[in-house]
Amino acid sequence: MADPPRSARSSWTTAAPVLALVVLVLVWGRDLGGVLVGVVAVVLAAAVLAAVHHAEVVAHRVGEPYGSLVLAVAVTVIEVALIVTLMTAGGPDASTLARDTVFAAVMITCNGILGLSLFLGAGRSGTTSFNAEGTGAALATVATLATLTLVLPTFTTARPGPEFSSAQLAFAAVASLALYAMFVVTQTVRHRDFFLPVGSDGDVLAEEEHASPPTARAAATSLGLLLVALVAVVGLAKVESPAIESGVAALGFPQSFVGVVIALLVLAPETLAASNAARRGRTQISLNLALGSAMASIGLTIPVIAVASLWLDGPLALGLGSTQLVLLALTVVVGVLTVVPGRATRLQGGVHLVLLAAFLFLAASP
Repeated sequence: MADPPRSARSSWTTAAPVLALVVLVLVWGRDLGGVLVGVVAVVLAAAVLAAVHHAEVVAHRVGEPYGSLVLAVAVTVIEVALIVTLMTAGGPDASTLARDTVFAAVMITCNGILGLSLFLGAGRSGTTSFNAEGTGAALATVATLATLTLVLPTFTTARPGPEFSSAQLAFAAVASLALYAMFVVTQTVRHRDFFLPVGSDGDVLAEEEHASPPTARAAATSLGLLLVALVAVVGLAKVESPAIESGVAALGFPQSFVGVVIALLVLAPETLAASNAARRGRTQISLNLALGSAMASIGLTIPVIAVASLWLDGPLALGLGSTQLVLLALTVVVGVLTVVPGRATRLQGGVHLVLLAAFLFLAASP
């Protein structure tokens, strides 16, 4: 099916973020009935699709890997704001919210987005190629960040329970920022070629030339609309959360599963953008989005939560439980085996998708 005319596509992608923001203002703090829940869900879906469009416009203007970085950081900054807001409102009962949200984001990105990207990217020829140097560096950084912030608190003894002491939390926050900053410099300055799409022979692919790059003004407009759309996505996801909670309770799932559902909604723009890139044979862009999002989710969230903990009531539990530790360890091991060859088949993508399914199943039935 042919794409819609550019003017029509630009029209609705401009209107959708603004409409979503207006709807968010109108329904914020209200109890939604069945009809309003459906309306908000439709507007939320439109905002997600618009966010993907504007992210691709910005990426086309600035080139890779900057385009992937823009979407990953934008989503994560708003995700952090949502976590802090919910923790402030939740009090002591929200002590595990940051851990659960970050872990869900890591599993969704490193297994869901990455697995889907490999599965779609290998669709035409049966295999898909990517740069093992850049992807391996990203995976190593994600594994280190996850271990320092989510695994070690389970085993430290300075405080009872899966908590860091103040000094340990400060160290984890500084280490997270340092690792994320070093990776961004590596990705965008020192070794940018490690994160560019490659062909089956391992050579870097030329930029796509099916359309001329947008003007600076168009890219700036899309960047603004991207931020508006992401704010609306996160806000509307929070507005929908009571309905989601009711649905989760009706299904008999634990209340913590609500965080998984909201994480899936927040990461929907990146999932769609990564899928589009994989279908075009740009698997490396998809992997940049997946691992970059996981890295930003930890590297930006933990420092902010560390600062916020100074005024938040109650403990801050960051350490993972035994089931979560097993899933994280398996994800890292499988990820290494996937990345090292620099090429993958649908099998590798399927393995990661099964790991995501296992995470979702065990989150629903711990």
